[in-house]
Amino acid sequence: MRCSRLLLQRSNALALYRRSVNTWSAVGAAFNVQHQRLEPLQKNVGLFGVPELSGPAGFQMAQHQALREAEFLVHKACTHPPGAVTVETFDQLSDSLCRVADLADFIKVAHPDAAFREAAERTCVEIGTLVEILNTNVDLCQSLKNLLGNEAVLATLDSDTRRVAELFMFDFEISGIHLDESKRSKAVALNVKLLDLYHEFLSGSQLPNAIDKQVLPEHIRHCFSIDGNRVQIGGLHADSPNELVREAAYKIFLYPNTSLLLCLDELLAGRHELATLVGYESFAHRALKGTMAKTPENVMKFLKLLTEKLSDRTSRDFKMMKEMKKKTHTTNPEVMPWDHAYLSSAIRTEMFNIDPSIYSPYFSLGACMEGLNRLFMQLVGVYFQAEQPKMGELWSEDVRKLAVVHETEGLLGYIYCDFFRRPDKPHQDCHFTIRGGRLREDGVYQLPVVVLMLSLPPPSGRTPSLLTPSMVENLFHEMGHAMHSMLGRTLYQHVTGTRCSTDFAEVPSILMEYFASDYRVLSQFARHYQTGEIFYAALDQVYHGKPQYRSTTDILREVQEKFYGLPYVHDTAWQLRFSHLVGYGAKYYSYLMSRAVASMVWRQCFLQDPFSRVMGEHYHREMLAHGGGKEPVLMVQGMLQKTPTIEDFVDALVLDLNANVKSPVL
Repeated sequence: MRCSRLLLQRSNALALYRRSVNTWSAVGAAFNVQHQRLEPLQKNVGLFGVPELSGPAGFQMAQHQALREAEFLVHKACTHPPGAVTVETFDQLSDSLCRVADLADFIKVAHPDAAFREAAERTCVEIGTLVEILNTNVDLCQSLKNLLGNEAVLATLDSDTRRVAELFMFDFEISGIHLDESKRSKAVALNVKLLDLYHEFLSGSQLPNAIDKQVLPEHIRHCFSIDGNRVQIGGLHADSPNELVREAAYKIFLYPNTSLLLCLDELLAGRHELATLVGYESFAHRALKGTMAKTPENVMKFLKLLTEKLSDRTSRDFKMMKEMKKKTHTTNPEVMPWDHAYLSSAIRTEMFNIDPSIYSPYFSLGACMEGLNRLFMQLVGVYFQAEQPKMGELWSEDVRKLAVVHETEGLLGYIYCDFFRRPDKPHQDCHFTIRGGRLREDGVYQLPVVVLMLSLPPPSGRTPSLLTPSMVENLFHEMGHAMHSMLGRTLYQHVTGTRCSTDFAEVPSILMEYFASDYRVLSQFARHYQTGEIFYAALDQVYHGKPQYRSTTDILREVQEKFYGLPYVHDTAWQLRFSHLVGYGAKYYSYLMSRAVASMVWRQCFLQDPFSRVMGEHYHREMLAHGGGKEPVLMVQGMLQKTPTIEDFVDALVLDLNANVKSPVL
């Protein structure tokens, strides 16, 4: 069988790997040994080396400085004759605001000090408000119109400068620059109101639900956090082998919160009002302009076609899950929504029959980082250097700093690795741009700075952080984002790295998952595909389409029945925990479409040789280098030498699934 051969190949790879690693490189050691403490007498250089940010009050200083600089640049843009300098000034304006706002956006969720988080949150709101005002500034927009309307001047611009000018104009258009003054003011007010609603919804979606402990059977109370006479449930406990624990967590954690339901209603209504105010049929139509999908109609066509092609496979997988539940449970033979994660894991464990204790020692974080280091060197000539941070540069002493260096071009940028769990740190894996790359006015390239945030177990004593296969996949995924940021050497920070359409931004990160699952790169279980993602994407589209004048829960129930296959559970509101509704409004399908593109790139370019320098450089040149400075469909076309259709995307996902023999869909 194919699975058996893969496992044998992976076992051989592990044996070779064990024989070849005797000492850790500087990169491996940086993640596998206790971090060196900084001398307390060193000068505090401020977060990320920004002097003002040596304390929470520094955010106000940095904010005021950015606002003063913005005022100067707005005046310059409005008074300078049209030309390349117009676009350069717009990009400087964007950069001056983003350098503060992006940093604050990260600190408000990751810093262990509440004072820092609160100061960063206030800065995000202030600069976010200014951005909305600038996006409806008629004089500022007119300076760009003067450029784009002058054919003689346009002819002197390079293609990157012209595209960035068009993207800035697009921002004006979707913000309602064409409206009269009263409607423009209304658009600004709506955007500001939405910023508050986003914060309220995101905060509420993370809060635990509490219940009197007497309601729960005594033998499962210890599985949850107990505060006096109340049990706090802050998650679904989906991996618990105890069915009653999973059921209780699902019903309590997802119990409807009236104020949060109203917040979501207001958020969706506000988005629709804003979209129609500026001339779009729905918020989804506004959000998808400029993406690979282009329209919500194309997204729904993609999701429905994918659902149809997977229906037989999904039915077989539900049957497998039902059989597994009969083996492991006696209370309820039906598969319920709280069962699918646990049962899927149990099925995979039974199929592959591999004891984690056999492979986990080979997946120390240091070993994985060394593997990534070698892979990037072979593919694109890039390697990592562990750097000692200065006092005050980090928000937590367990953060590691990496310099990213190209073998001929030199230093490309910095990655701050916030990888380990700690109290009050969000349990999420993500990539944050702190500073975008761009060519500065003095001819020096502004190096990009990013943060990768994971939730890995910290090293303990002499035992390094040991990763599960899913943790390895997440590490590779987020490093794909980081390398996109490092290698996207664009002239303008407005389109640097991951600042591109959402349904393309996930392609480099998902492609890295294919490398992570290839035994020749790093041994790992075969990945599996989740039909749940189709349901989430469809729900996101319906919520952001035309108003249906019924509750979000009623919409959830209908979409779940159509796209998921598991029954809706009475008195639950899963949508209130779907925090991606804020960040990915109408774009949650992006994961699926990006996976389709990544699958095509993997099969066509790297499946035969995952270390091919020729293909690595081709990938760098056609996809990574442009950031958002080129139409995403053109980048895909350049990489694959064809323009994929919706049907091609669906076929790629189905082929990807079927290649993993016996791997369950769910």
